[in-house]
Amino acid sequence: MSTTLPAARKPEESASPTGARVEFRGLRRAFGSTVALDGLDLTIEPGELVALLGPSGCGKTTALRVVAGFEQPDSGEVLVDGEDITRVPANRRDAGMVFQSYSLFPNLSARDNVAFGLRVRKAGAAERRERAAELLDLVGLPDHGDRYPHQMSGGQQQRVALARALALRPRVLLLDEPLSALDAKVRAGLRDEIRRLQLSLGLTTVFVTHDQEEALSMADRVAVLNAGRLEQCAAPAELHERPATPFVAEFVGTMNRLPGQLTDAGLVEVAGVRLPVDGPAPTGTREVEVLVRPENVTATADAAGTATVVSASFFGAVTRLHLEMPGGTTVKADLPSRDTGELTPGARAAVGLAERPVLVVARSA
Repeated sequence: MSTTLPAARKPEESASPTGARVEFRGLRRAFGSTVALDGLDLTIEPGELVALLGPSGCGKTTALRVVAGFEQPDSGEVLVDGEDITRVPANRRDAGMVFQSYSLFPNLSARDNVAFGLRVRKAGAAERRERAAELLDLVGLPDHGDRYPHQMSGGQQQRVALARALALRPRVLLLDEPLSALDAKVRAGLRDEIRRLQLSLGLTTVFVTHDQEEALSMADRVAVLNAGRLEQCAAPAELHERPATPFVAEFVGTMNRLPGQLTDAGLVEVAGVRLPVDGPAPTGTREVEVLVRPENVTATADAAGTATVVSASFFGAVTRLHLEMPGGTTVKADLPSRDTGELTPGARAAVGLAERPVLVVARSA
């Protein structure tokens, strides 16, 4: 299977329309007593790739299905370039969708699968064949037109599904966890190719995933959903470095919870240092938990140190240490592997924290 896309094709670029602006306005959708969307507001700019990320049941797939027209919201609107499409039938929306399970027709060749939408729209045979060949070439499968789904790998089938979604030149591309059924190596390669293709075509894209790595590596912005509500939508670096809420902080990446105490000066004292508080602090208590990422924890070998190395996990350039602090708290620290030679299990260590604002939450009972 090819691992790189061919250079963007000028015919495809000139034929593809500019991506559309998509707006979710106050979307609410409930299934019985379960609220899937609870007043979702989100705007996706033309040509932007936004990943919807969150735990199972957070509403991300429901939001995607509402855009596609497969679900109707109980209230709220979906706008595309300012036009309310909330009640427009799915087959009349200018959107292409790629599903997790590929959903190819098993009795049709790759070429006929790609051209299926054109056939429904009564396009001529010559046009269908030309368009299918163009798209199979674009997704790196120029010689697979006569193959049937059972004759292709999972990654190849997903490429065909992507080509089929592009056949009608949609202004909005919807991806519903399209890589989750693939093995890790194929998933990583296809992830990069989808992003490269999306950029070359300028397609507005909504990408649903539960995989943080996919979301952070592919998206212009990541929208984190929780219980049907938008917690934060931001560029990947901002989301990771400046989470707006404790939920985002702990859901995206890895986070330590360390005991701390608020001071009269508006700082928080944690692990022997005083740090500024990022955002509002709990009221009515000084006892808090401080959220600190492993990369903002330092550790040095020190026989007089108060921490003990419990374990060390090697991840190439970075090694993650688990350190037991006084009182039994375990802290994770991500350090350059070259600096961890003496920090073996059982070694004593001095632990420090980067001097930067931190989020705090009320301490658990």
